[in-house]
Amino acid sequence: MRILITNDDGVRAPGLAVLARHVASWIKDAPEGDVREAIIVAPHTNYSGMSAAVGDVFSSPTVSYQRHTIEGAEGLPTFGLEAPPALCAILGAVGSFNFQPEVVLSGINAGANVGRSVLHSGTVGAILTGAQLGLSGLAVSVQWGEDVHYDTAGAVAIEVLDTLLGAPSRTLLNLNVPNLPASELKGVRRGRISSAGIVKSASQRGGDQLGDRGELTLRLGAATPELGDVSDEDADEDGALLVAGFASLTPLRGPHEDSDASLDDLMHSALAAIARHLEEVR
Repeated sequence: MRILITNDDGVRAPGLAVLARHVASWIKDAPEGDVREAIIVAPHTNYSGMSAAVGDVFSSPTVSYQRHTIEGAEGLPTFGLEAPPALCAILGAVGSFNFQPEVVLSGINAGANVGRSVLHSGTVGAILTGAQLGLSGLAVSVQWGEDVHYDTAGAVAIEVLDTLLGAPSRTLLNLNVPNLPASELKGVRRGRISSAGIVKSASQRGGDQLGDRGELTLRLGAATPELGDVSDEDADEDGALLVAGFASLTPLRGPHEDSDASLDDLMHSALAAIARHLEEVR
């Protein structure tokens, strides 16, 4: 099995190094006859919050790269690209580094990617992009804290990876792990995407009067609920599971056509309106 490793925190990020070392051990421990390979293609710097953006590749159709070495994972070819995570995933997936992956492994992100942050996350954006090219993917994140337990998340990710490799192509999983030692992790559960958001509101700095120029002060939301009891109603939400001490695993789907029949009338009306307009301007 061939794995493309990337992230959004940058090629020098500690989470990427931990994940790379876990993958290197996983490769070393492969059963006889089980060929396992991996390559790292990651941004040269932090691209957090970039979602699946690739940048203006039409005006800048070249990407610079530099080879790196990760201690403890010296056997994994590692490249830092001047590119966001999604573009790293594309360039790694299309064989730019003489490697054709089957799975994109993204992380370990410093900070949970739950709730609405799933949409904005560069960690998740990398696997969504890989799916458009036929690859499965696993995004791995760990709650932020003063001392981040990346090893806990890395060990859990490897266990998920074994299962993912046998899944149908384009299978996407989002794994979030609480910031706990492995001995304190309560388990792993399937998590629903919660309603937790990044930006709750914004206000005009210096008053309510809008001028020609100004500055908006953002009120940021927590990626996870406040610490405390979790009610039965939201106990299976991804953020709530982390607070309760569980890792959360959520299957995702990338962009696809909405084939809901309830939209048929809307589509008919829109297409008819455009057709009338075209007739009028001819």
